[in-house]
Amino acid sequence: MYRSLLPALLLASPAFAEVPKVVTDIAPVQGLVASVMGDLGEPGLLIPPGASPHSHALKPSEARALQNADLVFWIGGELSPDLGRKIDSIAADGAAVSLFDALGTLHLQARNDVLFAEPGAEAHEHGDDDHDEHDDHADHDDHDEHEHEAGHEHHHEGDDPHVWLSVDNATTWLPLIAQTLSEADPEHADTYAANAEAAAARIAEARAKAQDLLAGATDKNFVVFHDAFQYFEDSFGLKVLGAISLSDATAPSPARLDALRDALQGADAACVFAEPQFDPRLIAAVTEGADTPVAELDPLGQTLDLGAEFYPALIETLARNVADCAAQ
Repeated sequence: MYRSLLPALLLASPAFAEVPKVVTDIAPVQGLVASVMGDLGEPGLLIPPGASPHSHALKPSEARALQNADLVFWIGGELSPDLGRKIDSIAADGAAVSLFDALGTLHLQARNDVLFAEPGAEAHEHGDDDHDEHDDHADHDDHDEHEHEAGHEHHHEGDDPHVWLSVDNATTWLPLIAQTLSEADPEHADTYAANAEAAAARIAEARAKAQDLLAGATDKNFVVFHDAFQYFEDSFGLKVLGAISLSDATAPSPARLDALRDALQGADAACVFAEPQFDPRLIAAVTEGADTPVAELDPLGQTLDLGAEFYPALIETLARNVADCAAQ
C-alpha cells in the first residue's frame, strides 16, 4: 500500500523560500487545505469534480501539477491506488501526506453484505474494533469475520476509504495540515495555525446545523447507491439498509438488485439516494414496485464551489438532502 505520511521528512528538509506549491486529490481535501492556506495560496486539484477517485487517470496537466508540487495532501492509496503509483513515480521530490494514515483518523470496516441492517432493527453499532484510532494501519488488513447482530455475515476486506465524510476526521486533519505547511513555510506558521482553528470552528457550526436538519431523520431507513456514506451515517446516527453497489468499480449483480428490491418493499424506507456519477437505471430497477422517493447524495460535492467553504457546505448539503427526502 502507499504509506506516505511524511512530517518527519519535512522536519529534515529545508523550508521553502516561498509559500509551497500544494496539490490535493479530491475536492473535500482541497477545501480543507484551502481553509488552512487562506489568502496565502490556493491548492490545486488532481481529480476533478465528477471524476471517480477510484479510477481517474491523470491528464497531462494534472500530472505536471503533481510533478511540480512541493506538498501533496490526499486521502491515500485505499481510495486512489493509481494516484498512489503516480505519486511514487512523478512526485518523488515532493512530500505526500496520506490523511487516511494520519494519527487519530477514525476508520470503519468496509461492508459487503447485501443488507447492513434488517428492516426495523437497530442501527449497527460499531465497536472498538471498528472505531480504530489509526496508530498503525498494518493491523487493518486482517479483520476477523463476524456475524451482524441481525444475522447477516460480513466479510471485511480492510477499511472503508471514504474517511472524509467523518466530521471528526476532518477536524483532526486540520492541525496536521497546518503543521505540515508550517514546517515547509515557517514564516507563515502563525497564519496557518490561526486559519486551522477558524476552519475547525466553521466545521463545528456545520455539524450543529446538520444535526438540527437531521433531527427528524434518525429513525428513518435509507438505501444509497453505493456504500460511500458509512462515516456520514456514523457522524449523525442515520440508518442505511443497504447499498445498490458496494463499490464504484463493481456493478451490482441481478441477485443483489432483487434482494434490495425485496427489502425495500418491506422496509418502509424513507428514501433511496442516487449519485450523479452513476446510471439512474439501477435506481429504477431497485425502486420498481415501491412508492419510495428518490433523491441525490454526492459524497464529492461536485456542484459545490471549491475553496475554504467547501467542506462545511458539503456536510450541510448532504444533511439537507437527507432531511428533505425523509420529510416527503
